[in-house]
Amino acid sequence: MAFPETVPLLGWTWDDMLFLLLAGAMLAAAVFVVIGRDIVRSGLSMIVAFAALAGIYVLAGAVIVAAAQVLIYIGAISVLILFAIMLTQTKAGPAQLVFHRQAWAGALAAVGVSFLLIVTIINTSWPLQVGEVIGSATEDIARLLFEDPVYVLALQVIALMLTAAVVGGVFLAKREDAPDPGEVSRAELEPIGPPTEAERR
Repeated sequence: MAFPETVPLLGWTWDDMLFLLLAGAMLAAAVFVVIGRDIVRSGLSMIVAFAALAGIYVLAGAVIVAAAQVLIYIGAISVLILFAIMLTQTKAGPAQLVFHRQAWAGALAAVGVSFLLIVTIINTSWPLQVGEVIGSATEDIARLLFEDPVYVLALQVIALMLTAAVVGGVFLAKREDAPDPGEVSRAELEPIGPPTEAERR
């Protein structure tokens, strides 16, 4: 049985259908990142938005960019943010985000950005037909990243920054159960029992 070239009952191509599904999922996840009151769920929604964007890159033929999106944004940055949130968030801290009280500022910024996007879309001449999708040369990009000293240095600096962020998150989350051995506790300074007559004088 041959697979139909268009979606039944709709007449759309499968690429257009997948693009609409991925774009809708990305926008919905991005909106939930902003309006969600649980910071951990907002971080998970950010991962969903990044994954949908990687799917859009695949549809556009930029496979290497999609792979970088998954490895860097999902596998490194998003996971690092979630680890930092879960390590630094204590039971005594607020369960909800504090800046949700500034909804008016966020709404004003959203209206401004939406206005700029609408003006840009209207004033852009969109082509009626696009050419064939050109695949990216993965081998050339890999050689450029790992042979050029500039890019190798940038990768090493990013790795050090991510490592420092993980160490900082663990340090902030660390809780000392026992006091410092060189520190004298308050109980040792206070006298045991009622004061004597000499101490009263």
